[in-house]
Amino acid sequence: MILPVTLTSAAAAAIINIWLAMRIGRLRIQHKVSIGDDAGGPLTARMRAQLNFVENTAFVLVLIAAIEIAGKGAPWLAWVAAIYMLGRVAHGLGMDGGPLARGRSVGTIITMLTQLGLAIVAVLIALRVI
Repeated sequence: MILPVTLTSAAAAAIINIWLAMRIGRLRIQHKVSIGDDAGGPLTARMRAQLNFVENTAFVLVLIAAIEIAGKGAPWLAWVAAIYMLGRVAHGLGMDGGPLARGRSVGTIITMLTQLGLAIVAVLIALRVI
């Protein structure tokens, strides 16, 4: 069984994770911090952005896969996955503060709504309501 939405979402997540890691690496070089963080500064914020991505994306990918395996992954699921990934990019940029700071809250809201929506769909599928 091929799960195109899951596979595409996982690939997008891997690319976003690499991007987040590279942003951390640039600050590590710039601030000469090879281990640890910068005690609440911009490096810490970028590290938290990546960890927050990893913490949340695992749940989203599992839910996407389960919904797709259940045969309920109509085109809407791909749109949800795409919006989620865009929200995570917005969150990562927003963690830097400045003019893009609002991206943090936008990304957080998108993440929470995505998880809640997918969880509800998963329960409804399990209960055979949909």
